[in-house]
Amino acid sequence: MQNAAPLPPRLTAAPFTLDEAEAAGLKRSHLWNRAKIDGVSRGVYRPSDWDFELSAAARSLSAATPGAWISHVTAARIHGTFLPPWLSDSNELHLSKPRHLPSVRRKGVIGHTVVASADEIEYVQGIWMSTRSRTWLDLARRLPLPDLVCMGDQLIRTPRPEFEERETAFTTLKALRDLVGRHKNLQGVVRAREALDLMRVGADSAPESLLRLAMLDAGIPEPELQVQLRQNDPFSPSADLGFRARRVALQYDGGHHHEREQIFSDRRRDKAFEAAGWTVLKFGKNDLADNFSAATQKIKSALRSAWQDPAVSAGFSRGT
Repeated sequence: MQNAAPLPPRLTAAPFTLDEAEAAGLKRSHLWNRAKIDGVSRGVYRPSDWDFELSAAARSLSAATPGAWISHVTAARIHGTFLPPWLSDSNELHLSKPRHLPSVRRKGVIGHTVVASADEIEYVQGIWMSTRSRTWLDLARRLPLPDLVCMGDQLIRTPRPEFEERETAFTTLKALRDLVGRHKNLQGVVRAREALDLMRVGADSAPESLLRLAMLDAGIPEPELQVQLRQNDPFSPSADLGFRARRVALQYDGGHHHEREQIFSDRRRDKAFEAAGWTVLKFGKNDLADNFSAATQKIKSALRSAWQDPAVSAGFSRGT
């Protein structure tokens, strides 16, 4: 073992398959005789000192399992799709196979035998895995309804080209409804249909979606999303949620809102609404931790006060 030739750099940085090892000039016997190489499962190896990294593990698993694809929580994490806190750091490895292939029997891998169309699987970052839409549907069985709505809202939201490298949403409500319609017998499909009825274009973050759902649960009318102070003005400040007729604006300020430049931007935004006669309510992580219980009471109070305000009532009667 001491006289063994050094491993190619590619094989020292991440897990690899037997095919990749042989392409680098190593035979199976060479791998088993090396002190710094561990066998992970059939046809998959890793450097002994390798620190686990989900994408690299998924890539080797995908390469070693023709006809299968990475799915469920693993696919969601690699796609960067929303997951609730209790799953967002998960290192679970999920692998799906079509029914005509033998079921998954790999140590440390959660296997699924499913029915999937070709357009529900894609090759991304060197990995065969379920699309974002199919991943959302696969997780309908596992995620609570509010979290499934948050994940769906992220998929259908309109991106901001100035901040993101895309101009169109990942998918649409119609496309998701069509997907659900193709899998009427899939476990979780009922919850997926419920989520579709609650999903809306316009939520820029999961907390915004959760705030909206909490408002509905509290009996508050559904708010408008991304409410512009000046309608049809691309330079107008906007509120995350709000009620134009009552001139009530709701803002959820996440972690990035604590940055100095963002704080000044938020102040200018809020002052613009207040100068126009709006009530601005701001919420944050403490309200999220409280499931927006206190927040919904504040919103109810603000809406009642706005209705009793003669100026707002007059504006409402004029349709402004």
